[in-house]
Amino acid sequence: FIIVMENGGVSGPRPTNAAPAGPGGRGSFNFSAFEKVISEDLIPYIDANYRTLTDQPNRAMARLSMGGMQTRAIAPAHLDKFSHIGVFSGGSIAVTNITDMAKFKEKVKLVFISYGSSELGTNRVGGRGFGGDPKENTAALKAAGINAVFYESPNTGHEWLAWRRSLHEFAPLLFEN
Repeated sequence: FIIVMENGGVSGPRPTNAAPAGPGGRGSFNFSAFEKVISEDLIPYIDANYRTLTDQPNRAMARLSMGGMQTRAIAPAHLDKFSHIGVFSGGSIAVTNITDMAKFKEKVKLVFISYGSSELGTNRVGGRGFGGDPKENTAALKAAGINAVFYESPNTGHEWLAWRRSLHEFAPLLFEN
């Protein structure tokens, strides 16, 4: 398969009613500009310039850190484009985030959530806008009949080794019949 790495640094305008920036300059995130780049520019460019299978069952979206948050926001909103979703250290997907469970079950073949072991149980992961407890959310997705996998990278944090291991675990699960 082809891996496309877009830096995702596109930011949209900050809403006038957005929360003030917190530690590290973070306020509310607006991924609409990046969502537009993915759906209107990047996917059409890749499909036009490379030998790809261009339908939804043959396309995944996975990203790390802030990109994981982008994936969490963009992929479920575009079930016509993505069949496999990977979120590496960027939140998780809760059952309550899914607006149309029947359509989600029909279209999404895998939800993969991963974190470095030292990230778990921290405020960063546990509930400050990052999607809640990732292990609990993954278990709830499984209980709802969704193919969901949680992976914990041992002895790592919010770092490249955790994400390399996550990709190593995620890749073999893609596009299985």
